[in-house]
Amino acid sequence: MNAESDSPIGNVRWVGRAAVAEVVGDIDAARVPVFQQAILSVLGEKPDRIIVDLSGVAYMDSSGLASLVKLLSRARKHDTKLYLVGMSEMIRGLFEITRLDAVFEIRDTEQEALG
Repeated sequence: MNAESDSPIGNVRWVGRAAVAEVVGDIDAARVPVFQQAILSVLGEKPDRIIVDLSGVAYMDSSGLASLVKLLSRARKHDTKLYLVGMSEMIRGLFEITRLDAVFEIRDTEQEALG
């Protein structure tokens, strides 16, 4: 399998009107174009909320952060709530250092984001 062509979105599940996107693998400059296209296509299905499950992500660089900021901006334009769940300590640290933890709705679990 070629990591650059494989979608970082391992699975999208629907829980009512909420789309749960399970992200797998590293989100870096090499994978961001495919990641962004896949995650924006979920938004195109007009969910009430998108839950991005990052529990399968071990590494994310600034381009990964930027793609999530872009998703948040587009989600707000569509009145779609965006939640990030399942962050490792390293990824949560990135959000804290960049102060994006104050911008995103971050929950520990999918259930908290659905509640």
